[in-house]
Amino acid sequence: MIDKIVLSMAALRVLSGSIELLAAFLMFRFNNVEKALLVNSSLALVGPIIFITITTLGLIGIADKVSWSRLLWIGLGLACLFFGILKK
Repeated sequence: MIDKIVLSMAALRVLSGSIELLAAFLMFRFNNVEKALLVNSSLALVGPIIFITITTLGLIGIADKVSWSRLLWIGLGLACLFFGILKK
C-alpha cells in the first residue's frame, strides 16, 4: 500500500513535469521568442510553488517520527535555501 503523502508528493511532481512539457510544446507552437520568454517566466511561478508544497507535505509526513529539534534544523536549512535563492 502506498503512503498517501508519498502518493501526493509524486502526483505533484507528475503535475509539475506535465506543466513543463506543456510549456515546451507551447514554445514550439508559438515559435516566437517573446512568447516563449513569457511562457518560460510563468514557469518561474510554478516551480517554487510545487517545491514548497512538496516539501511541506514531506515535513507533515515525518513530523510524528522526527524530534522537534531536527524539524527546527530542517526548517533552518529550508530558510537558508530560500535566502540564498531569493537574495539579490
